[in-house]
Amino acid sequence: MIFLVDAQLPPRLCDFRRARDHVAHHVIDLSLAAAADAAIARATEPLKAVLVTKDEDFRYLRLPDRFVLLWLRVGNASNRGLEAWLTPPWPMIDQALAAGERLVEGR
Repeated sequence: MIFLVDAQLPPRLCDFRRARDHVAHHVIDLSLAAAADAAIARATEPLKAVLVTKDEDFRYLRLPDRFVLLWLRVGNASNRGLEAWLTPPWPMIDQALAAGERLVEGR
């Protein structure tokens, strides 16, 4: 599975995914750090990536079902705090993505 991590999330989140045998890119890697949400949405499609974001706007930019969205419903957190928050629900997130869910909320 390929993940594209949005700008408001740390690049270290890619390492968190890579440690679990996934391919992960941060928007910085694709020179999209300052890009508008619409440009990031367009870049996600050809990658066939799961866009990982905290930005609610992508819920609407993905329509009609343009790409898979993992919407993280978390406030500001340190890298360690984000990893600690994500670790318990990650098996459920993986299961939902593997089952073909196109919009997954991490809470």
